[in-house]
Amino acid sequence: MDSGVEPALRFGVLGPVEVVHGNVALDLGPRQRRLLLVRLLVEDGRPVSADTLCRDLWPTDRPTGAASSVRAHVSRLRTVLDPVRQGRSTTLVSGPAGYALKVPREARDTALFEDAVSRAREALRVRRLPTARQEIDAALALWRGEALAEAAEHAFALRERTRLDGALQDARELQATILVQQGETEQAIDVADSLVLRDPHRETSWALLMRALYAAGRPVEALRQYERFRDMLATELGLDPSPQLRDLHTAILRHDAVVLGAPSAGTTLSVGPDHTAPGAHSEPRHFVGRGEETGQLAALLSAAATGRPRWAVVHGEQGYGKTRLVEELSARALAAGFTVARTRAGQALSGNRGISQTCPTVQILDALRQDGRDSAQDDVAQKDPLATVVRELTQAPTLCVVDDLDQAPQGFHRLLRRLAQVLREGPVLFVCTLRSGDNPHSSMLLADLALLDTAWLTLAPLTVDDVAELLAARGEDTGPEEAAALHRRSEGHPFALTELTGLPPGERTGPSARVPAAVRNLLQARLLELSDPVRRMLTFAAADGEWLDVALLAAVQGLAPDGLLPLIDAAVTARVLVWDPDPDATGTGRYRLPELPRDVVLSTQTPSARQLRHAALARELARRPDADPDRLTRHLRAAGPMAPAPAATRAGPREPVARSGAEADMGSAEAEVPKGRCHWAGPARWR
Repeated sequence: MDSGVEPALRFGVLGPVEVVHGNVALDLGPRQRRLLLVRLLVEDGRPVSADTLCRDLWPTDRPTGAASSVRAHVSRLRTVLDPVRQGRSTTLVSGPAGYALKVPREARDTALFEDAVSRAREALRVRRLPTARQEIDAALALWRGEALAEAAEHAFALRERTRLDGALQDARELQATILVQQGETEQAIDVADSLVLRDPHRETSWALLMRALYAAGRPVEALRQYERFRDMLATELGLDPSPQLRDLHTAILRHDAVVLGAPSAGTTLSVGPDHTAPGAHSEPRHFVGRGEETGQLAALLSAAATGRPRWAVVHGEQGYGKTRLVEELSARALAAGFTVARTRAGQALSGNRGISQTCPTVQILDALRQDGRDSAQDDVAQKDPLATVVRELTQAPTLCVVDDLDQAPQGFHRLLRRLAQVLREGPVLFVCTLRSGDNPHSSMLLADLALLDTAWLTLAPLTVDDVAELLAARGEDTGPEEAAALHRRSEGHPFALTELTGLPPGERTGPSARVPAAVRNLLQARLLELSDPVRRMLTFAAADGEWLDVALLAAVQGLAPDGLLPLIDAAVTARVLVWDPDPDATGTGRYRLPELPRDVVLSTQTPSARQLRHAALARELARRPDADPDRLTRHLRAAGPMAPAPAATRAGPREPVARSGAEADMGSAEAEVPKGRCHWAGPARWR
C-alpha cells in the first residue's frame, strides 16, 4: 500500500542501475559492486548466499579472493545506502541464508512503471483518455535504456530482463492504442512501426500498425502491412495469420467503422474484433438509451426458452448500437444456459476457423458448433443440410444472432427463409440485424418473417437525457448545456458520441472542437461514394452554414432549383444531409448539414478553395434585395483576398464561371470570381 511518504532512496534498473537520494544520484562504485546491487535487486528481498553471489558475479575465471571481494563490496554498499545507521543495517541485511536487500516497493522504478501502466489501462477501459495518456507517458518516461543494463550478459538477469522487456512492449502497445483513440494517428504509427521493428513476429503490434494507418486515412498502406506480415509468416515459419488478424483485414477491406473505430481496451490491443465478448465494439461502454429494446429482446429470450421459436429484426444505421445490443442479449443468453451462435453477413464467426467462404449451411453449422468439428466434412450435413441445421438448433436452448443480414449472400437468405418455414417447435430465438431493407433478398425474407409474429426494433438516435446519463456514468460533472452541445454535434449517434467523449472536454464542442479520427474516416468513406456534382454542392453548403438555402446553392452553381434536388437526395441517402420536418406543419421542413459532416467537408478543401466558395456565395447574396447583412458580411470576411468589390457584388447579369485547368482535373474549387472583379476587400469596408 502506498503510504504517500516519499522513500528516502529510489532504486532504478530500467537502464543503468542507479540509486537516488533526493535529487542526487549516489556513487555506487565500480562495475562489480553495481552488478552485486543488481543481483540483490532481482531477488526482490529474498536472501542470496555468498556462494551464489560469487558464481553469478564471476561466471568464468572466478578470482581466488571472490568471497572476500563480495564481503568488501557488501560493506561499501551498506555505507552508501545506509550511511548514518547505528548498529546493523536495515537496508542491506545479512543472515544464515545470505545477503538480502530490503527495498520498499514504491522505491523501485519497476514497481512505479507497472503501477502507472495499470492505471493507464484502467483509465482507457473507462474511456478517460487524457488520464490514460498521462499515466502511460509517465510510465515510459521511467525507462532510461535497457533494463538491467549492467547484467545484460549474465544468466541470473535473463528471466527478469525478459519479463521487463515484455512489459515494455505491452506498455508501448497500450500507448499506441491510446494515441489512436485520441486521434494522434501519426504518432501512433511511429510507435507501432517501432514495435514491429523490435519484434517482427508479434502479431498484436502489426494489428496496431494496421489500425493506426487506417485511422490516419491510409487504408491501402494498412492492407499492405497485412500482406507483409502474412508473407513473412509464410516464408519464415510456414504459418498463416490468426483468425483475429484476418478479421481485422476483412474489416479494413469493408471500411467497417464500428469494428475499426475504437480498439479494445484490454491488456493489449486486440488484433481483431471479439465477436463474442460483450462490449468489444465502440458503442458506449455504459449502455444507455436502449433499455426498452433490451427488455423486448429479454422477453423474447424467455419466450423462446418455453419451446416456441421466435424471431426479431433489429434495424438501425451503422454505429447505432445494433452489435452492442445483441452482445448484451448474448451475455444474458449464456447466463441462462443458451447456446449462442453468431454469424456476420452470412459468415460463421467460430473460434476455430475465423471467417471462411463456404456454403450457407456450413456457415451456420460452424456458428452453432463449438467443439471444433468442421461442418464441411460432415457427410450427414451434406446429405440433408436443412434437417441437420434444425437438429443442431433444437438440441438445446439456442440464440442465433445474424449480424448485417442485408450484406449476406442470396444463399444465406434462402436458408433462413426455409428455416422460418419449417422450424415450428424448439427453444430457439433468431435475432437479425440490418442497416436497411433495400437488399431484395432481405426484403423477401423480411416479408416471410412478417407472418411469424416477428418483433421489429428500430434503433433511434440517443436523446439529450441519454447523453447526460452517459456523461454522469463516466464520472464527468457537466451541465445540461454540455450534454445538449454534445447531442447536437453527434446527432445522438452512439458511435459518434463515444468517439467525441474520448476527446479532451475542450475539444469536443465549441471553437476548438475536433472531428475524431474514426468518425472522420466513416464520413470520408460516405463522401467518396458520392458523385463529383454532389460533393461540389456540399462544399458550397458547408461554406454557407448548417441550413441549406436551396435557391442560393442552385444559383451559385448555375442550376435551376429543381436541378439541385437530385444532388440533395443523393446526399440524404448517403446520410450526409438530413431532412428536418417542421413539427408544426405537414410536409414542410428544411435540409440540414450537421456539424460533423460539415467540418469534414470543410477540412477536405484548401484555404483558397474555401475562399472561392465564400466569394461566390457573397456575390449571389448581394444580388438579393432582402439579403441578411450579417450573413453577407460573414461570407465576405471568409473570402479573404478573394472577396469581390461592392460593385462586383451588385452587378446585374452573371458572368460565366471560370475554372482553371487544375480545378477541372481535380473537380474541386471552382474559380467563381470573374476576371477583373476579384481583389482584396477588407471586412471593414462592408460594415
